[in-house]
This record gives sequence, C-alpha cells and structure tokens, in this order.
Amino acid sequence: MSKNLISLFALGILFTSKVSFSQCAMCKAVVENGDVSMAEGVNNGITYLMVFPYLLIGVLF
Repeated sequence: MSKNLISLFALGILFTSKVSFSQCAMCKAVVENGDVSMAEGVNNGITYLMVFPYLLIGVLF
C-alpha cells in the first residue's frame, strides 16, 4: 500500500510540474509585452508566494 501511495504522489508531482513550467513561460511573455506596473505586480506576487512557506517553517520549527 505504501509503495502505491508513493508512486501516485510521484506521478502527481510529475504532472503538475509540467503545468507550472508552462505557466511560467506564459507569465514571462505577458510581462515582456506589458507595462511596468504589470511587471511590478508580478514581481510582488512572486515575492508574496515565496515568503509564506518560509514563514510557516519558521513558525512551526
């Protein structure tokens, strides 16, 4: 049972990583063709998404 669960989890990560890489390319294209405020918004969103995992780890440990 444990090996099946690990295999399913690994497959799930594999399939979601392809989707996330394609989204990064789309975001890059939009920012390159957009204005400065859009690029700043994307950068702020990236920073926002990066901070919370570190905060959670810091609070839990």
